[in-house]
Amino acid sequence: MTPAALSGGFSDTSVQAARAFRAALDAMARPGKVVALAGATPPAPLSVAAGVLVLTLVDTTTPLYLAPSHDTKAVRDWITFHTGAPFVEPAAASFALGNWSSLLPLDRFSIGSAEYPDRAATLIVELASLAAPTARISGPGIAVQAGLALPEVAAFAENHALYPLGLDFFFTADDRLAALPRSTRVEAA
Repeated sequence: MTPAALSGGFSDTSVQAARAFRAALDAMARPGKVVALAGATPPAPLSVAAGVLVLTLVDTTTPLYLAPSHDTKAVRDWITFHTGAPFVEPAAASFALGNWSSLLPLDRFSIGSAEYPDRAATLIVELASLAAPTARISGPGIAVQAGLALPEVAAFAENHALYPLGLDFFFTADDRLAALPRSTRVEAA
């Protein structure tokens, strides 16, 4: 393990994790809303938001898949030291982390089952920016409709068609976070 892996975590874990968890819940409950996260300094290529999200949602009982874009020694060591999460293949992952192209194809991840739809994977997708909406979204938590920066539209529309099964998504860029639950309808902007 590299010495750099020992730093960059929360300085006040209970307070910072609680704030980050609340922000992540807020983003998931209000698709299209972009929230700020702070409190971690993860190694590249992890963004601040992705690092904070990992520290908040992942632990020793949470199987994590690192896509090739993020599967580096520095990232593995940092996540191992701060969370103890086991690294797994896509089919066994509760969470997956990477950029969009390295997470594809999506059918490698669990979409849950009729008995246990909650056993679906949640993907943390690193984007260059969350600033310019590329899709219109509507559904629970959205008054009429909202916009969201997505890497494509078709995959998310197909994912919504699986509801109540399907994947949930967090999108991160720098210190910003947005979410897209499977219950959200997605259309081209």
